[in-house]
Amino acid sequence: MAVKTLSRLLQYLKKYPLLAIGQLVCAILMTLALVIFPGIVKEVINQVVPEKEWDRLLPLTLMALGSFFIREILNASRILLNNVFEQKIIFDIRSDLYAKLQRLPVNWFDTRRTGDIMSRVMEDVTAMEQIVIDGIEQGLVAILQVLIIGGVLFYVNPEIGAWAAVPIPFLLLSAWLYSHSARDRYRAQREASGDMNALLHDNIAGIRQLKSYTAEVSEHARFNEASNGVRQATLKVMRYWATYSPSTSFLQMCGYSLVLGFGGYAVMKGELDNGEFVQYFLYLSLFYEPIGRLHQLNQMALSARAAADRVFEVLDSKEEPRLDTGAPILDRLSGEIEIKDLQFSYQNEPILKKLSLIAKAGETIALVGPTGAGKSTIVNLLCGFYPYKEGSITIDGKELNELNLRDLRSQIGYVTQEAFLFNGSVRDNLLLAKRDASDDDIWKALAAASAHTFVEQLPEQLDSVVGERGVKLSGGEKQRLSIARALLKNPPILLLDEATASVDNQTEKVIQKALEKLMHGRTCIVIAHRLTTIQSADQIYVLQKGAVVEAGTHHDLLEKNGAYSLLNQKNKS
Repeated sequence: MAVKTLSRLLQYLKKYPLLAIGQLVCAILMTLALVIFPGIVKEVINQVVPEKEWDRLLPLTLMALGSFFIREILNASRILLNNVFEQKIIFDIRSDLYAKLQRLPVNWFDTRRTGDIMSRVMEDVTAMEQIVIDGIEQGLVAILQVLIIGGVLFYVNPEIGAWAAVPIPFLLLSAWLYSHSARDRYRAQREASGDMNALLHDNIAGIRQLKSYTAEVSEHARFNEASNGVRQATLKVMRYWATYSPSTSFLQMCGYSLVLGFGGYAVMKGELDNGEFVQYFLYLSLFYEPIGRLHQLNQMALSARAAADRVFEVLDSKEEPRLDTGAPILDRLSGEIEIKDLQFSYQNEPILKKLSLIAKAGETIALVGPTGAGKSTIVNLLCGFYPYKEGSITIDGKELNELNLRDLRSQIGYVTQEAFLFNGSVRDNLLLAKRDASDDDIWKALAAASAHTFVEQLPEQLDSVVGERGVKLSGGEKQRLSIARALLKNPPILLLDEATASVDNQTEKVIQKALEKLMHGRTCIVIAHRLTTIQSADQIYVLQKGAVVEAGTHHDLLEKNGAYSLLNQKNKS
């Protein structure tokens, strides 16, 4: 694992030094306990059995049993500490990752798939944690065991110890060869898993569309293709492992064979007795066992590095500017908005071209025009979702690009065409606007939004769960809850993005009454699909290809017999 990546992972361990030390102490003591048994075996073979020392056999047997008992007690303690440590680290990494996601700009999410992001938060964090906790601790213990037992082997018989160490350079070389090109293989495996998760997420979220278009068979084929990508990437990883693992095992067996041959030769020459020979083989098994574990950890580390790279890719992404550092807004805004010579491009495609408009405090401004004219872009810019580089947007005379975004958004209400509700209760969804709102406040907002009647009829009223994206409610009910949420927030500026476009005429009338209450006394920017809903607007701006082509009241624009008049005629037909 790259030093930089490992260094960043170690930062999470520093927060829990006692847990780390406790684990390490248990592991060291476990290793030392291993040394006892081979020494007892040597004593029994060389002294107790030949001399028939009956009185010593039971104590030595109990001593051997005691060493194993102590080792397993230490192992149980290590596992408990490991689990606590592990979950704390997972929690911290996931918490940092989620906090980072909350601070990333909207355009970052525009180019990422939700399923892949979820894969990084769930699967990749778990994978990178394994090397942080298990890998480092077990790696240190394995190295410690190799050094201690290796020292004992050379102490017992330096010549045979040298033969036992012959495979070590070859084992190191094989590990280097395996690791050299492994990063790309594990990265490909992680990416393939992210692709499959992204497709699965989309298909589950769009299950109604899939069924309505009878696309189950074709989507099943797409999922199989993505799943096959995971299979192929995993098989590529395992093909290399299938060569690497047996080769390292064979090299270890070469060590056993060398010790068998040269150790047997030493016994026959009288340089080594039978007890020492058996003891030597027991130590040898303890010497090679951690080496095999290190090879397993090497594979784990390579997989963890690929996962860590994907997690740190998110953590290193550029955060939304001025989220906390912009000029603060200390008082309630009056809501005077001026856009002057605004230009904006998305992915090098011009959207707005020297656009200008004014909304005085308390006025309702309507934006109309064909799809792609730039209406929703204006709303997104007013929310600070995207930064603009040319032109100006001022709110109460303050440049939006310089304001603290949290303060700005706290004074803006946003009702979209498709009301988004979270998979929680009615209360949970409304408290999103005002965390400290009382039930009385919520009911008043629901009443103002003409939503109280249907909420009262729900099985658990405010505690009724609305389902994912509000699936248990009708479109009109979802929209009225969205309006109630905006009312509860009580913002001085209100942005309505075709809030009645997706409902029937009868529901539209109910929602329109709720909107009139919501819009009263606020500066409102309304994107209109049905022109009948904005006839009373103080000013209507007609947009085409990112520019204002007409502006005026409903009656003024009809008299001009221009672009607005044409839109009005199409709207009626």
